[in-house]
Amino acid sequence: MEVKENPVLIIPGVLFWDSLYGGMKEELSGYLPAGRVAVAPLSLSDWIGFPPSPERSTNRVMRVIDQSLAGLERKFPGEQVTLVAHSGGGTVAMVYLLERPFQGDRYEVGGRVGKLVTLGTPFHTSERYARLKTDFIDRHLTPEFFMRHPVVSVVSNKYRGNMQGSFVEKLCHQFYRSVDGNGDTEGDGIVPAESCFLEGAENVVVPDAEHLPTPHTRWYGTKEGVRQWIEWL
Repeated sequence: MEVKENPVLIIPGVLFWDSLYGGMKEELSGYLPAGRVAVAPLSLSDWIGFPPSPERSTNRVMRVIDQSLAGLERKFPGEQVTLVAHSGGGTVAMVYLLERPFQGDRYEVGGRVGKLVTLGTPFHTSERYARLKTDFIDRHLTPEFFMRHPVVSVVSNKYRGNMQGSFVEKLCHQFYRSVDGNGDTEGDGIVPAESCFLEGAENVVVPDAEHLPTPHTRWYGTKEGVRQWIEWL
């Protein structure tokens, strides 16, 4: 399958770090030149902070995104970068792209970024720190934003949550309920699919991907996972 060869920046999810995304980078390199795919060099400490300050994680991660984009701009001047963001990294990317002051930090994106593809990113959540981002997005997102930055929100509906079901179904129910209060729904094992639906975006449901970028799972960044959403890159 042919895909657009814009440079790609992969943004890790909350509490995940860059080396976990080496496999995704390798898989994407099967569709476009390897040198055009980069992973934002995030560490666990970027998310947690030292001393711990998770409420400032978005500011730290936006700084890394901005630095990474500057590096790609030097390598590929004049070309728009596609952001591929996993989990809560997707809402950080959205806050960055809105170009509005967030807890004192604002970035000029200009024309450096084109499309944003999110993977298992909840745009509707009741989780405390995640809501710092989603509430901000709700306040500032306009239809014009999607003209500058088309958004594709990808999520899997592989697992059903059910407190009366199997161990896995009960576990999924707990995870889904912690995100938006409803556990009896479908999702990727951690995030309920309905929480990822964003008005104005192209919302894509894939059948067979898991959320966590861990060994021995078929998550969004594996060969099987990437194959399900690569056409929207």
